[in-house]
Order: sequence, then C-alpha cells, then structure tokens
Amino acid sequence: MLSLRRPSDEILRREIAAQAKLPFTYHAVGATASNPPTGYVLDHARVRLGSGEAIFRAAAEALRNWEQFQLGWVAAEPRETPLAAGSVIAVVARAFGVWSVNFARIVYTVDDQVGRVRRFGFAYGTLPDHIEAGEERFLIEWDTVDGSVHYDILAFSRPRHLLAKLGYPLIRRWQRRFGRDSAAAVLRIVRAHEAAALEQQ
Repeated sequence: MLSLRRPSDEILRREIAAQAKLPFTYHAVGATASNPPTGYVLDHARVRLGSGEAIFRAAAEALRNWEQFQLGWVAAEPRETPLAAGSVIAVVARAFGVWSVNFARIVYTVDDQVGRVRRFGFAYGTLPDHIEAGEERFLIEWDTVDGSVHYDILAFSRPRHLLAKLGYPLIRRWQRRFGRDSAAAVLRIVRAHEAAALEQQ
C-alpha cells in the first residue's frame, strides 16, 4: 500500500480488518522458530543490552509496546496491538516522500525458559498487502547464569511485489537499516531504564 500522504488511523484499521481475513503469503509459517527455509534472504541482527533481570524486563516491555519500530522513519500501528498469535499489525514507513504500509500477522509468541536462557518475544509473517514474503522474529534473551541480555532479530524474506523486485537493492538497504535502528532503539530504552534506576538509589 503506497501513498503520498500518511494513511489515517481509520484507513489503517479498515485495512487491518481486511488483511486479518487473508492467508500468509509464504509456506514456511513459523520457521523462524526452527530452520528458515531455502530460497529466501536471511537477516540476523543481535546486540547485547546489558545484564540482569531488570534489563530483561525493560526490554520485554519495549517489545510489548512495539518500541523497536518507533524509529522516526518507520512505526508499527496501532501500538496497542497485543502480542498474541493472530494479531495483525501495520508497519508504516516513509522514504523519498512516499508512505508505504505493509501488513503482517503474529505467528507465535515466546515467553519461556530453555535451559539457562529466559526468552520473550514474537514472530510475524507477511500478508497479501506486503511488498515482501517472509517472516521476522524479535526476541529478548536473558542468560540467567552469566546475566547477559541480548536483543535478537531473525528474518527470512524475498520480494513479492513488482516494485520490491525492481527496487530490491534499496529494499535491502532499508532492511539492514531497520536491524541497526531497531537494535539501537531497544538499547536506548534499557539504558534509560538503568539511568532511572540509579537515580532512585
């Protein structure tokens, strides 16, 4: 969905409702939880956020509020969308004076402990009104033994829309930029949380 103006909340709600009735645009639904399929471009970004349970909880809360998308040039709407399988989100971005909206549905959520690692996050997959086909997972991991907390993004994708195929080098630049900016946004949030905690001591 492309527009010269930012779509209104009403338009986004209407489109979300329409997209919610439609199937995913790829076959390997849920594959970010195991082995991403062949035939797709794989992206992986990982950053250490800090150490300890407080950092883990602050980062998990950031994901609940879709803060990893609030980057100025891109946003997830509506921000009150719950992290629950089946929820549909609109990713609104602006580049070169043009607004694009891509829709995705949450495939699964993560809130568990695997061995020494406590995990929180979710993955979403693309819907028909999305320029690409694939899935992306956002995960906060806390190693309860060494204390380290990481933000981990894993995605597999390939162009689906004609414009994405024609402008694929630019799309790849945006994808890599999103990984960097998203990691930086979550890192800023947990550092602000740490600073606030220190002030209260």
